[in-house]
Order: sequence, then structure tokens, then C-alpha cells
Amino acid sequence: MTFFHHSKGLPLQDLIFGASVYFPPLFKAVLVGFILWLIAHRLLRDWMYSGEIWHPMLMDLSLFALSVCLGLAVLVVW
Repeated sequence: MTFFHHSKGLPLQDLIFGASVYFPPLFKAVLVGFILWLIAHRLLRDWMYSGEIWHPMLMDLSLFALSVCLGLAVLVVW
């Protein structure tokens, strides 16, 4: 797509610029990581909240951070 800096009348010019500003790769990694976290949380929920883990909310937060890192790695490789 050719971007003309001085052309007026393109109806989606600001929308295209806005998408590049508001959806950086880190935001995409958080979205992919959130999907991975939902799957992992569903699989590990009973074990985390059974009392075997000292603080299940911290475990859940660290699982989310690992999921975001894995999501970023998936986006980099893809």
C-alpha cells in the first residue's frame, strides 16, 4: 500500500495510522498471552486453589506473566 503524505480525501487514512499507534506488538502479545493463560488457568485451577500452593493469586499472576512471554515468543517466531 502506497502512503501519500500530502493526499487528502482518503477516508481511512486516520484509521490506518490509528491502528499502528494503538495496537503495538506488546498489546498483541498480551492478547495472545491472555488466551494461553485462559487455557493454562483452566487446566491448573484445581491444583492451584487446593491449598498446596502458598499464595494462589501470586501463582496465577506469574502464570499470566509467563503466558505473555510465551505469547511474545510465538509472535516473534511467527
